Amino acid sequence: MTTLETLHHEAMELVDRALLARQNGHQDQANQLIRTAFDREKNAASLTADQLDLEPTRSVLHRSAATLALECNELREAERLISRALSGFPPIDIAEELRNLLIEEIYSHREQISA
Repeated sequence: MTTLETLHHEAMELVDRALLARQNGHQDQANQLIRTAFDREKNAASLTADQLDLEPTRSVLHRSAATLALECNELREAERLISRALSGFPPIDIAEELRNLLIEEIYSHREQISA
């Protein structure tokens, strides 16, 4: 397995463990696992950042990392990841998901904080 695949695989395993911890009432442990998953997925996405021909892998990894960033309440980092994904050539459906994530999750959350 490549470093990229290893990082992504580890991130997804950590997400599964976090969901199980959350179901069992261990919120602190779940939060730590999600944070670690975010770090791994962000690193995986970074490995593809300049590889514009690696679609849809590139945009999917960035979308996944952005979603985990939101779980960690890292709004600015999620916004950066989405912007990086959209700066390439993501497939239309993934680009739409990224834009929706940006509008519905990040911008609406900021509006709630400002209100």
